[in-house]
Amino acid sequence: MEEKINSELKALSFTKNFRSATAEEWFVFLSNYKDPKTGGAAGKVIIHYDLQGNHDIYIHTTIIFDDPKLFKGELDPLVYAISDELVNRLVGYANTLLSVHAGENSYEAEYVR
Repeated sequence: MEEKINSELKALSFTKNFRSATAEEWFVFLSNYKDPKTGGAAGKVIIHYDLQGNHDIYIHTTIIFDDPKLFKGELDPLVYAISDELVNRLVGYANTLLSVHAGENSYEAEYVR
């Protein structure tokens, strides 16, 4: 599993699809996983910025995986590692509430500085 995780993280790429004043959408590309309908991105990340006044920013991050192969329980460590890497690269060190949608590997987490 460690080899599989390292391989996917090395090949991990993403491209911004949409941006507004309060949200971004990114397509996520993995080397061995694809959208079964389009053959494209394996998933997407939606980052929503909830601005509270001019000091506090609350970030809600949703990751949706489209390849059903990533829904299998034995790939839970892979889904977690990819999701963690996406948060680190796209959100950085900001606090965020995370929701991951990947079949039985779905979970929620909170990242706090």
